[in-house]
Amino acid sequence: MKPIIAITAGDTNGVGYEVIIKALLNGYVFEIMRPVIYGNAAVAKQHIQTLDEEYRNITWNLIDTPEQAKDGRLNLISCYTDNVPVEFGKNTEMSNKAAKASLDRACADLKAGKVQAIVTAPINKEALHGGHTEYLEKCFNGANDANGGSLMMLCSGNLRVALVCNHVSIADIPAQITEERILSKLTLLNNSLKRDFGYEKPRIAVLALNPHAGDQGLMGKEEQEIIIPALEQAMKQGIWAFGPYAADGFFGTGHFVQFDAVLAMYHDQGLIPFKTLDMTGVNYTAGLNIVRTSPDHGTGYDIAGKNQADERSMRNALFMAIDVLRQRAEYDELRADPLPFIERPDTEGKPRREFIDFKTTRYQENKE
Repeated sequence: MKPIIAITAGDTNGVGYEVIIKALLNGYVFEIMRPVIYGNAAVAKQHIQTLDEEYRNITWNLIDTPEQAKDGRLNLISCYTDNVPVEFGKNTEMSNKAAKASLDRACADLKAGKVQAIVTAPINKEALHGGHTEYLEKCFNGANDANGGSLMMLCSGNLRVALVCNHVSIADIPAQITEERILSKLTLLNNSLKRDFGYEKPRIAVLALNPHAGDQGLMGKEEQEIIIPALEQAMKQGIWAFGPYAADGFFGTGHFVQFDAVLAMYHDQGLIPFKTLDMTGVNYTAGLNIVRTSPDHGTGYDIAGKNQADERSMRNALFMAIDVLRQRAEYDELRADPLPFIERPDTEGKPRREFIDFKTTRYQENKE
C-alpha cells in the first residue's frame, strides 16, 4: 500500500498552497504516495483562483482522518475554521495561528502512526516562535534533547550541507561553537548518511568558523582549540570527518564534490553557497525518529498570489520523503533480527559463541 504523506499548508498568506497544488498535479507524486494536505478548504479555494485555468476545476476529497485518503486525489483535512482571511504577502496573527494549527494536527497524526512522513510548506517564524526544525525536535525528540537533538540539512543531488547552528543570531554563534556540539552534530550527520541515504562509510567535510580557517590563530582560535579537537574525537569514534576547511573557497573550487556531506558552522555560511548552486533543494531534518522534509525556500510574500512560485523544491521534498522512508526501511530490515546464538565453553573452558542457522538446523561457530 502506498504510504500516506502529510503535507502542511504553511502560511495562508504565502506560496504554500500554490507550490503544493502545482507539485501534486504536475508530477508523478500520486504514483508513489497518498498525499494528505493539512490546511483549510476555503483558504485553498482562494489560492486556486490565482492559478492558471488548468487548476480551477480541482475536485477535493475532503476528509476527517488520513485513513480516508484516496489514491490519485487531492485529500484535504481542514484544521481550522473557515473565517481565516487570505491577505497575500502579509504576516498576520490569523495566518500564524492557521499555520501552527495545521502543523499541530499533522504531527499528532504522525505520532499516532496515521501518516508515514511529513512535508512542511513554509511558515513565518513567528508562528512557532522559531523554525520548523526546533519545533519538530521538541515534538518528537523531547524538549530536553534526550535523543541527541536534530540536524538541519539542505540536500540537492549529491550535495548535502548540514549546520552546527540553525536559526541563531550572528552575535550568539561563537558561544554555541563547542567541541561537544560539533561532535554531536557530526554523529547525527554520520548516522543519517548511513541510515537515511545509504552511505556505508560517509566522508564529511567540516568548515572553519573564521576566515582562512583562523590562519594558525591569527584570526581566531576556535579552529585550533575547538573544531580540530572535535574532529579528532570524531575520528576516534569511526566518523570520517575532515577539515576544518576555509569556507570562502570550499564551494567555489568544487572541493565539496569529494565529500558525501558538509558540516557548516552556521546558517548563512552553509546555505548561501548551497542556494547559489541550487534553489530547488530540500530541507531535511535529520536525527528524528520520523521523516520530515520541506522546500528550501520561505513564504515568498513578495510573489504570493501572483502565480509565480516555482514548485520544484516542494516536489523534490515530496520525492525525498519517500526515498528516505524506503532507505530507512531497508537499512533497518538488514539489521533487524540477527541470528540467535548460544555460548558454549570450548576445549579450554572459554566461552564460544555459536549462531543458530535455521535453514540447516546446524550451529555455525563465530571464530572472530
